[in-house]
This record gives sequence, C-alpha cells and structure tokens, in this order.
Amino acid sequence: MEALGFLTPFGGARTPTPSAVRWFPVVGVLVGLAVGGVWRGAVELWPPAVAAALAVIADLALTGMLHLDGVIDTADGLLPHLDRERRLAVMAEPTVGAFGVVVAVGVLLAQWAALASMRADVWLVTGLWCLSRTAMVAVMSSLPYARRDGLASAFIGHGRASTVAAGAVVSVALIGVGAGWPGLAIAAAAWLGVIGLAALARHRIGGYTGDVLGAVGVLAETVGLVVAAAKW
Repeated sequence: MEALGFLTPFGGARTPTPSAVRWFPVVGVLVGLAVGGVWRGAVELWPPAVAAALAVIADLALTGMLHLDGVIDTADGLLPHLDRERRLAVMAEPTVGAFGVVVAVGVLLAQWAALASMRADVWLVTGLWCLSRTAMVAVMSSLPYARRDGLASAFIGHGRASTVAAGAVVSVALIGVGAGWPGLAIAAAAWLGVIGLAALARHRIGGYTGDVLGAVGVLAETVGLVVAAAKW
C-alpha cells in the first residue's frame, strides 16, 4: 500500500501517487491501534510512566520517526527569522537546529506526560491517530505545495474532501468511545492546532511540504492527548 510506504517505514520504499491519499486515515487507524495496544498492554506490566514511554517509543518505531523529523525540520524552518527561500533550504538540510531540538523534546515530553496521567485507552489513541492523518489530507486540500518538486509533490491538487469528511467522522467517533463527551473538545482542539500550523506555513513558506504534513500530524496527536489528559 502506497500510503503505508509514505507514512511508515513499512510497505516498501516507493514514489507515492495521488491514489494513496484516500488511505491516509486508514493508516492512522492501524498505527493508532498498534500504539494504543502497546500502551494498554504495557500498563498491565509496568507503572503508568513506563507504559507511556513504551507507547511513545512504539509510535516512533512504527512511523520510522518520519513525522518527528518533520516536526524538527518544520520548527527549524518556520520559527527563526528567515526569508522564504532560506526557510525552505533549512527544512531540506539534514542538520538539526536549536528550534527543532527544543520543539521535538517538548512534543515528546507532552505526549509522555499526557499518556502517563490517563487511563490507558486504545480507542482514544486510535481516534487521534486517525485524525492526525486526516488532517494531513485536509492541509493538502487547502494549501498549495510550497516547493517546485519533492516527494509530497505527488499529492498536489489531490486532497480529497470526501476523505477528510470520512476521516473526521470516524476519528470523532473513536475518540468519543474512548473519552466520552469530552471527545468533541479533544477533536476540536486538535483541529485548531492543525489550522494554526497550516496558517503559519502558508504565511511563512507559501504552503505545505512533506515536513509540514508530518508536523501537522504530530501536533494534532499531541494537542489531542494534552486536552484528553485535562481534569474533566
């Protein structure tokens, strides 16, 4: 499956085609089920803090750290005071800057702390991970591609409104199963985070890149987990 190969280290390395887009939410469900399953199983054997750490590690392994790399590159490109071309160049460099390190550490810490403070629930994670991949499609549907070429250029003009709608409905339903009535607030907060990052990317580089898509997904998951961990 092309979507699996693009979003994870599995499925074989291949150049993605527009048809992969419709499968993004499905990949989110699969990865979310695996991460949630690790979290739920680990909490039976270890304290919550250790179980949360194992869930975060499982997510990094199942995504090949591709999305975290997107977070790092996006932070290094969007946050400093640079012109547009320099921002894009920084995001393409293999080195890691201070902004990327700080944001990546903050994201991992927030995810770990949120998971450690909650009852382990597979459906909450599955719903948020589905939402995060749906958000990637939404960004592709609403923003232009910021580069002249690149791996994610295969998706130019192929964000699907039907995929976004279906993914949004499924993700809210799954989050609701896990979190109950706060599920709507959790999903809304995650989408607000996505909108904020998409607006920043549009303002500073003119659209999205593959790194921005990865960052969008991780931000949606992180914001959702932090809101889910609130004292409802």
